This record gives sequence, structure tokens and C-alpha cells, in this order.
Amino acid sequence: MSALSRIRNRRSFITAGTGLALVGLLSACGYGSKADTSAAAATQASGSATGAKLSADTVRIGYFANLTHATPLIGIQNGQFQKDLGATDVKTQIFNAGPSEIEALNSGAVDIAWIGPSPAINGYVKSAGSALKIISGATTGGAELVVDPAKIKSVADLKGKKIATPQLANTQDVALLNFLSTKGFKVDAKSGKGDVSVIRTDNSLTPTAYESGAVDGAWVPEPTASKLVAEGAKVLVDEKSLWPGGKFVSTNVIVSQTFLKAHPDVVEAVLKASVDTNAWITANPAAARTDANAALKTLTKKELPTSVLDAAWAELAVTDDPLAASLQTEADHAVTAGLLAKPDLSGIYDLTLLNKVLKAAGRPTVSAAGLGTQ
Repeated sequence: MSALSRIRNRRSFITAGTGLALVGLLSACGYGSKADTSAAAATQASGSATGAKLSADTVRIGYFANLTHATPLIGIQNGQFQKDLGATDVKTQIFNAGPSEIEALNSGAVDIAWIGPSPAINGYVKSAGSALKIISGATTGGAELVVDPAKIKSVADLKGKKIATPQLANTQDVALLNFLSTKGFKVDAKSGKGDVSVIRTDNSLTPTAYESGAVDGAWVPEPTASKLVAEGAKVLVDEKSLWPGGKFVSTNVIVSQTFLKAHPDVVEAVLKASVDTNAWITANPAAARTDANAALKTLTKKELPTSVLDAAWAELAVTDDPLAASLQTEADHAVTAGLLAKPDLSGIYDLTLLNKVLKAAGRPTVSAAGLGTQ
């Protein structure tokens, strides 16, 4: 029996107490957006820490209750993260969109986070390269523009319609604004007003907004997109179709530079947990789907219907490779959308510890595409 299988069998001994706590945020760094304080962030302890003690007593990890964050969803739920971190406690906070997560990182509320590329880019640029480093990939794919087929049958029909995104300047918000710009639509990025109305809506509220007619569609991550499809929406644009080979970064792992400098051993342990979990997910896709759904139920009190879960899972893939070559394009999209001046992303990656972990596991190393330490 593998070590991970033994962990899975010991789940009943792993406590995951989830309480509600608003994130205390000190500054707004999401392309001028404010932190998402409309929904509380869940704080979760992943279990009793045992084993060798690393340089920090606790590591605070942020992520979303989305399938695009499958690695922490599964690896924290089944104990892999706590196993690799030994006696260092794993504590988590759950967010709804990237800009608020960046604010939490900046304020010291979290140390390491799973996040989309656009908020990571903005957090790095706004801090003049001092706030964070991207240290690993996480997922590719898993985002679509889904619409009411009775109202929208083609891209041209988007004019005059209301389309939801999770938050101003989050990754899907930037993707939609860039897409609309390339199709000739004029939209004010900050207000969302224009030829198409961009309505920033918490992912948890988007299905209700769609059902009530408050929005006519949404550019959202999984599983929200598949939830809307289950309500009768149709996929108008699968974001994978817009990228060469269908490959683009949808989720990365970032770390506070302060934490990285102070506790590289802890960061390395988190990356080992990420690599270990991704390997297990890839080898066990059916069990991984089940585990991800169990984690969503723990965090949101609801599990996904099988049809929604299967459809959503098919849209994404986990990856240790940050697909760094796509990051500059993501930044260019933010520029096109009017949310960012042309950025200098030099040094945004530090893949040193990830590549150390990959080498130890006998896996190929990954590249920063000239944007950081290899």
C-alpha cells in the first residue's frame, strides 16, 4: 500500500474544522479593485501535525473552493500536505477570487496561495517585484464563457447583454475583457459598463443570478461553468480554444517573498506536497474527482451532482509546470483590457525549489521562460 493510500485510509482521524473568518486586509491591489469582503473566508486547520519540525510552526495556505484549485482541495483534505509538512501546522483560508487573495498575502494573512495568473501579475507589478514569486504551476484549462442560448447564439449577440465574472481583475474577468476588446466591443474595464455589461458576481451567487435573469451568461472557472450548463446554459467560448495547443495557465502557486526568504524549507515541503498530490490525481482520476467533491462539500456544505462534476473535471488538468510562456500573454491581455500598463515581469518566477523537488522525484524540470530563476 502506498504512503498516500495509507493517508487516505486514515482520513477519519484527520480533523478539518472549518470556521468563518473575514480576511483582514490592509490594501487594495487588484487593478484598483477592493478586497472581496462580501463573503467570509473559511479558515481550516488540516489536522494534527506530527513528525520533524521545520523552520515555521505554521504555514497559512490560501485557495478557492473551485476545481481549478484541485491540488489543495484534494491534498489538504486527504492529509498529503500535512504529511509532507511534518510538525508544521497547515492552516488554510478560502477565497472567492484572486485580487482579495493577493491582498491577504500582502497583509500577511496567508503565506502561500493557489491563484490565477492575472492577480499574480498585478500583485507583482504593483509591488515593484517585491511582494511575491510564482513558484509552481497548478492547473491548465477549466474556464468557459457560458450563455443563455435563448438570448445569445453568437458572439455578435453579446452586445447589450450582461455577463458575469468572479471579481474585477480576476483571471476570468481579464479573459472576458480581452476577448470583448478583440471582437470590437467597447467596455470600461473598471465600471464594467459598455457595449456589454460586465457584472462582477461571486461564483457562489452566479448560478442564482443566471437563473433569475440578472445575468445572461458568465465567464467563470469550473465547476461554476458546468453548474450553469446544467441549468440550460451553453458554452459559447471554451477558453482552451483561444490558446495554442489548448494550453494556458489557469492556476499558479505563489509565495510571499518574505516567507520564502525566512522559510525555504517550508516552501519546499509545500511544493513536495503539491507535486505528490498532482501525481496521485493524474494516476487516479476517478478517485480524485470523488475526493475533490468531498472537499467541496466540506468547504461549501454542498457536493456537485455527478453530471456537473464529470463535465467540469474534463475541462481541466493539473500540472506542476507553470506554463510560463503563457504568462506574458496573460499580461498582454490585461493591457488590452485597460487594467494594466505594459508590465515588466522579469523575476516573477522562482522555480528553484520546485525543480529541486521534481529532480528528487525523477521528474523533468520546468522552465521560467526567461522570467525568473530557473
